[in-house]
Amino acid sequence: MADAVDHEGDLKKYCASADAAHISAIRKYLGIALTKKDSSLVSCSDASELARIRDGYAKKKLGLSDDKAIDAAIKNVCAAMKGDSSKSRIAFYYLLAQETGTLSNLG
Repeated sequence: MADAVDHEGDLKKYCASADAAHISAIRKYLGIALTKKDSSLVSCSDASELARIRDGYAKKKLGLSDDKAIDAAIKNVCAAMKGDSSKSRIAFYYLLAQETGTLSNLG
């Protein structure tokens, strides 16, 4: 497991009141992706990864459809997490759902 990544600790830096049920839903959605350190992190400098987040998580899980709006939200989350060289995928996904007002779509 990717124990070196403190997902909840990373998220609490940005959202102290993060909801445990939403965190759990994201953890369940990501499943096996969290088992390796590399896949448990997001690289904002990798355009193909950000496109996968848009086309997979944002569209399929969050129910969003406007590519420009999704890309703008992803850009905002990248800017918010700019100071972290290791961006937790759970924190990134939570902040993206929060940014787009779709936390309730997590289940």
